[in-house]
Amino acid sequence: MAKALQHSTDEKSVPVTRSGWTWSRISSIAFWVTTSVIVFELIAGSVWNLLTIEWIEVQLHHLGYPHFFAYVLGTWQAGAAVAIIAPGLPLLKEWAYAGAFFLWSGAVVSHLSVGDGLQSWGVPLMFGACAIASWVLRPADRRLPQTRLRRDRLADAGEGGARSPEMRSHAWEIRPRAWIVPTVLLVVLYAVSLLTLPVMEDVMREQAVELGWINE
Repeated sequence: MAKALQHSTDEKSVPVTRSGWTWSRISSIAFWVTTSVIVFELIAGSVWNLLTIEWIEVQLHHLGYPHFFAYVLGTWQAGAAVAIIAPGLPLLKEWAYAGAFFLWSGAVVSHLSVGDGLQSWGVPLMFGACAIASWVLRPADRRLPQTRLRRDRLADAGEGGARSPEMRSHAWEIRPRAWIVPTVLLVVLYAVSLLTLPVMEDVMREQAVELGWINE
């Protein structure tokens, strides 16, 4: 009887385990997709702002912001990209996510305040949504202890506290190889942003003309 009950319990636990694995895999993929999107946008934005391409100049003028604002944005965009993609650093990540959300939500409000349509504020709205999704889906080692999900805290308790996420994260972060992938990714994304800059300048100029920000 006990064996039959145990067998029945095991059979019932299989779908739960599979379901949990499936959700974990899906959430992990969604996290890295949304994170890659916002990191690339932050990097591209930092390049465009720090080099102050024509699109940035006409957009700042259109929205009523001073020219130096581009350098402020570019600097903080670069810092936020590094903080978000780097391993560990949960407190810096909270600030970086908050800054990214303020950046894109501020862009939406700025465009709405001057009467721009969806074509102008829809893009920052999308990036803001990706930032929220990345923040919500971030794994345990990228969260502050008090913001960890209940399932992560239960998993820690199940391990008897022998290896908490803080310990595992710290052990991984002190290894130089933990920074190899983020560093390579940042270098590649910056290279792509710089190499595609001439093409993007032409594309954004056409958009500025279409929007009426530049008169030809």
